[in-house]
Parts: sequence; structure tokens; C-alpha cells
Amino acid sequence: MTPGARISSVVELLTAIDDEAMPPDQIIDKYFRKRRYAGSGDRRYIGSHVYDILRHRSRLDWWLARTGLGISTDARRRALVFLVVHDRASPEEIGNIFTGNTHCPTPLEDDELALVDGLYGRPAINDDMPDHVRLEYPEWMDRSFRSLWGDALEREMSALNQPASLDLRVNTMKSTPEDALARLREDYMDCEPMPLSPIGIRVEGKLRIGGTRAYKEGLVEVQDEGSQLVSMLTDARPGMTVIDYCAGAGGKTLAMAAMMAQGDRISGRLHGLDISGYRLERMAPRQKRAGVFGIKRRAIAAENDPWVAENAETADRVLCDVPCTQTGSWRRNPEARWHFSPEDLDNIRDVQQRILSSAATLVKHGGRLIYVTCSLLQEENEQQLIWFLENHADFKPLSIDQVWRETVGGPPPPTGPSLRLSPASTGTDGFFCTVFERS
Repeated sequence: MTPGARISSVVELLTAIDDEAMPPDQIIDKYFRKRRYAGSGDRRYIGSHVYDILRHRSRLDWWLARTGLGISTDARRRALVFLVVHDRASPEEIGNIFTGNTHCPTPLEDDELALVDGLYGRPAINDDMPDHVRLEYPEWMDRSFRSLWGDALEREMSALNQPASLDLRVNTMKSTPEDALARLREDYMDCEPMPLSPIGIRVEGKLRIGGTRAYKEGLVEVQDEGSQLVSMLTDARPGMTVIDYCAGAGGKTLAMAAMMAQGDRISGRLHGLDISGYRLERMAPRQKRAGVFGIKRRAIAAENDPWVAENAETADRVLCDVPCTQTGSWRRNPEARWHFSPEDLDNIRDVQQRILSSAATLVKHGGRLIYVTCSLLQEENEQQLIWFLENHADFKPLSIDQVWRETVGGPPPPTGPSLRLSPASTGTDGFFCTVFERS
């Protein structure tokens, strides 16, 4: 592909990401499935530029506004600014890309020519940029992040704006970590055991795991190390009744299935619930590849579902990985930071409380309710913990140190009443986890 064709693809993908309610990786995969002519170098260039522009959107928009030209912010203009201030492309080089020739972007308009001339030679970061622009987060979250991290704000936010590693969970129903690691290396994967998860493998570089025999045969499953750890903290065991209340596509459900397995079968009852039948159906091919049988998938109503009432006080473990602002997953979905407003946060908090109250009815006395978010905001984490205890006196929080020693082994990386993970502190996605026990 020519340089112009590559940039046209970048703009097309950025526009699709703005318009479609799908994660960027799915949109990019779908895009290239229809364009088999694109070589591996083209795919790498286009994919990396799309993600870099998503990660630096706030700075790019700041520079667009800084010019005073009144130019609207869209995918084409953001790509243009990125080429000038990040790739250091000259006006002549830009003109050779935006030619209007076959598969190339249309020539620059007068205001775009002025934009390129005005920004050429400027640095990507300017001293006048406020912190929320320089560190790429919504201004309305500034108070929450400063309250949480204080002087560590820059370190934490910078880590959130880096590409995420490719993390794999070993399917212990089919393999051991040692055997899975050896099989991956046979397919020339550069990988190592994870530092925290005893069943985790981290792959170096941007390699495609889907073509390896270990993945095709269900020996490994793609799952962030933080997600693996909170799955282990459920302490799901053979013979238990375990409910994944917000199962989605089933990453944590499958992890708990392996924990409950005796031989090649689940011992006990494992339910995957979700209000979306579509999300639950996405679990089916993953189950098949992993060789997991016996998970009972069920779509439930958002409120007052009859199944929930019929199964009150029957579960040993109920996992609630609730909907949230996804601030902990910005490494993987950088555009998600712009999807929420303060009003959205209020609505999400209300949903989280309703889910917690409903899920709590399923927990038997002596059973555990595990509350998980992939959020870093205290409004969705510690403040929800306080709310739950004030409204559910029959539950108490367990020390995460104790639960970690019993499940993962050893002391947790950050000690405390709850578990907090982040890219800067633990090298994982951001997660929050509290384990409640019903007395």
C-alpha cells in the first residue's frame, strides 16, 4: 500500500470507531478481513497509527483549537495533526500523501494547509497544556484521580496510556502452565510466566495468538492478568454452586469452571447470567474450544427476574463484575475514556447498586459475594463498598490479604481491605475487588 492509501485506511477506521458501538480491535479485524491485499507491514502501520491517535486525542484536539482556525475535530483532521506533531512530517511530505490519487486522501483544503504550516515543528506536548490534556483523561475525572493518586497521578495516567500486553490464562482442564508455555514456544511465541498469576503467560510483541496450536486446542485463553487474579479470588471450588451474575462473553466464567473441575468435568453447578443473550452466546465457541461442559447460561431480566427469586440463598459464590466506566481498561480501549459523562457515572452507580442488591439475595449464609469493577474511580469502588455495607448488614468484607493467601498464594501486591490493581502498580489492567461474606 502507498503512504496515502495507508493514511486513508487510518481515517476510515477512526471514523468507524467513532460511529460504531464496537471495540477498536474488533473493528480493525473486521476491516482487514475484507482487505486481504494489505500486507503485514501495512496492517502494523495502520493499526499502530489508529491506536496512537486514539491515545493522543486530547492533545491533538488541543492543538487543533490552539491554531485559532476554527477547524472542526474529526478523524481526518486528527490524523493530519498527528502526522505533523508526532510523525514530524513536513508540509511537502503531507502534500505527497493527500493527493487525491487512487486510494489516497483528497488534497488539503485551504484551512488544512494553514493548519499544517502553523503546526509544523511544534512539539507533541506543550507546556501550556493542562494536566488532563497532557495526560489524556476527561477533565471531569480530574478531582477523582487526584484524590486517589495524589503525587502519583502522572505515573499512573502515563501507564494507562501505554499499549497493553497480550496476556493468556492456561486452561488447567487441558494443560499445565509449563506445558502450555512449551507449546507456545514451539510456535515461536516469545512468552514468559506472569509475575502474579500462577496460571498466566505473557506474550511479548504484537503476535497473533489465534494461529498457534496451543490456542486452537484450548490450552490457553486470552485474559488479562488482573482478570485472572479476581477470578481466582472468588475461591470457586468443586462441588459448589457458583453464579457469574454479569457473565458477558464468559472470560471469568471459564476461569471459574477450571477451578471447579474434577478431571474434564465441572463438579457442582456453575451459572453464567447476563441481561444480554447476545453476549452470552459469545461464550459458546470459547466453551467449545476450552472443552468446558456444564455451564448453564441464562439471560435474565434487569429487575425482578423470576429465576433470581427462585434461587435465593442457594449460591456458595456469586461474582458481580458490574458495568462500569471502564477506566481500568483504557490501555486496550483508549477511546472508552470519552464515552462517559458525570451524568452517566450517576446512572452507572445506580445500576451497580441494583445489581449488588439483587445478587446478594442469591448468596447462602456463609457464602461469598465478590464485587469487581474494571474502574479506577472511587465512586464506583470504595464508595459502593460503603453503600453496600450500610444497606446489607448481614454481609461483612473479608480481608483481601487472607483471601489472596488462600487462593493465589503469598501476600497481595497492594495490601488492604480491598484489592486495587493498575498498570503502573501491578502491570495489569485496572481492577477493584472486594469479597463479602454473608454471616
